[in-house]
Amino acid sequence: MTFHMARHTFATTVTLSNGVPIETVSKLLGHTKISTTQIFARVLENKVSQDINALRKILNKNKQKQIFPKPNLSV
Repeated sequence: MTFHMARHTFATTVTLSNGVPIETVSKLLGHTKISTTQIFARVLENKVSQDINALRKILNKNKQKQIFPKPNLSV
């Protein structure tokens, strides 16, 4: 394994796929520009799918709150 491969693996598999923000990954890798990190660290398809599913759950939960608001029990 080369040093470059190790950095790439760290950026994608260890950090981004576990929810670490790209800004943090950029700092960890010593990049001064996030655009460098975006080139260097590819976003895994699995991570994109997880993020969309999490967003879908949040939106569905908010939709349910609008349809069935909690009753005000204070008198």
